[in-house]
Amino acid sequence: MAAPLTHPSIKDGWFMEKNSQWPGQAMALKVEEILHVEKSDYQDVLVFQSANYGNVLVLDGVIQATERDEFSYQEMITHLAMNSHPNPKKVLVIGGGDGGVLREVVKHECVEEAILVDIDEAVPRVSKKHLPNMSIGFQHPKVKVHIGDGFEFLKDKTNQYDVIITDSSDPDGPAESLFGAEFFKLLRNALTENGVFSTQGECMWLHLPLIKKVKSFCKELYPKVEYAYTCIPTYPSGQIGHIMCSKDPNANMRVPLRQWTPEQEAKLCRYYNADIHRAAFVLPQFAKKELSE
Repeated sequence: MAAPLTHPSIKDGWFMEKNSQWPGQAMALKVEEILHVEKSDYQDVLVFQSANYGNVLVLDGVIQATERDEFSYQEMITHLAMNSHPNPKKVLVIGGGDGGVLREVVKHECVEEAILVDIDEAVPRVSKKHLPNMSIGFQHPKVKVHIGDGFEFLKDKTNQYDVIITDSSDPDGPAESLFGAEFFKLLRNALTENGVFSTQGECMWLHLPLIKKVKSFCKELYPKVEYAYTCIPTYPSGQIGHIMCSKDPNANMRVPLRQWTPEQEAKLCRYYNADIHRAAFVLPQFAKKELSE
């Protein structure tokens, strides 16, 4: 009989997320069972069954997704961008190896091809086993998967994708290159004429200077740049942002360009709807002041 799995971030039956990017605070979840522990070529991969958030995927000690609340992040990072484009046919997802963003992308019938590029084969492999409701995106016939570096993948791509979504982990570790100016230039080149780009945009309670910095260099590349956010209990401070960019100078990403009927929204989504789309760009005063300066 194999010995039960252990992990240094799990002590006395609790997982604790501590990180230098959010000093002085921590997130803890009660652990029922450790399901998977692995050191991949790129990062530490952990999956455990929690007491009340279902299965939890952790990379390098940071919670990436839980079965209970992942939909709020996946739906918002995807549909804010997809519904800000008039007719997205070709979509590129960089990161997102758990399959959640893919699952949302293919809900749009106009999509002809969805390509996922993730540097670490361990993430899709582990997600297919332990996060079946997220990794269902991989099974769709319009989906293609490329294991490799998103930065390298983009180098020879020009005018190819209507929407690009970068669903990366935080800017230390394997995802560091996905937050730099060079990467954002490659993204712009790879987008079609009125292309839309959406990226994980950090937390306004913790990272306003970083958000401001990313937003300002995006403004040098794109005529339209916005910051939206969603609520998700297991991300630091319960909130995560989305930096949204459009190559169309007349775009208004704050209002959905396309929208589903209320019946379709009820069937397709658990968080996103047209009203939430509009509301996501309405910031509390402290963030509005800092990000509009």
